[in-house]
Amino acid sequence: MSVSLQTESGVQRSTVQAVLSAAPVRIVVLLLCFLWSLPTIGLLISSIRPATDINSTGWWTLFGGGQPFNFTLQNYEAVLSAEGMANAFLNSLLVTIPSVVIPITVAAFAAYAFAWMEFPGRDFFFAGVVMLMGVPLHMALIPIMRIYTSIDLNGTFLGIWLAHTGFGLPLAIYLLYGYISTIPKEIMESAHIDGASPFTAFTQLVLPLSVPVIASFAIFQFLWVWNDLLVALVFLGTDNPDAFIVTSKLKELVGSKGQNWEVLTAGAFITMIVPLFIFFALQRYFVRGMMAGSVKG
Repeated sequence: MSVSLQTESGVQRSTVQAVLSAAPVRIVVLLLCFLWSLPTIGLLISSIRPATDINSTGWWTLFGGGQPFNFTLQNYEAVLSAEGMANAFLNSLLVTIPSVVIPITVAAFAAYAFAWMEFPGRDFFFAGVVMLMGVPLHMALIPIMRIYTSIDLNGTFLGIWLAHTGFGLPLAIYLLYGYISTIPKEIMESAHIDGASPFTAFTQLVLPLSVPVIASFAIFQFLWVWNDLLVALVFLGTDNPDAFIVTSKLKELVGSKGQNWEVLTAGAFITMIVPLFIFFALQRYFVRGMMAGSVKG
């Protein structure tokens, strides 16, 4: 009886020690989550405040109790009722979806070739892909725009698709290569012995196994393209309102001097809807895709 009591007390003591030892880590994690969420909380509060209150006091004064909180949906109404906003959402989808699908398709073929096919200069070309990841996006905008202008491609959706594809390909190839190269060699050899061609092995074997990393890159690429403003302004321009995407339309609503910047607070949450849907739809693959290829063995 005494032995069982001692064992139970020892288990309880070890449990308490484990909780206390993990307490600092949990406190730090909670603090980081709070600091990370603080700007979003301020943005949400500002989105439901009148423009006069936003311009006169900070959003944090709501918690001071010094003045009543005025709730309004005028900022959301201004965004949703703006002329051309629905068309801007459609244009954003029209730009984003091909700009995600095209680089993933090309990168999957390229990563498979780098990982499992022998060809002259393979290491050299792969090193070139890695180096391209360090090229700043802004350095390529003007040269590409000049090329587009010479071939009448500037201001078209095809032009911005190709631009986003080029900017996203190096990272896509690198991520997919890191995962595809970890597929056991025995699996690829067995497919070859069974008479599968390289294309069959890629489509029937490699692609199904690579779904987690493909989904992870799709999330990153979708967020990048959906939230982009610079590339859209350069390659779609500002002369054709029918070609505006969401970010371009919000920029127009705010004004050239930022006099209506409170519209951005509501517009930010409205534009979050589609990326959040994409993330929650693919979140089960996200962690697996982020860890893919990090450990070999």
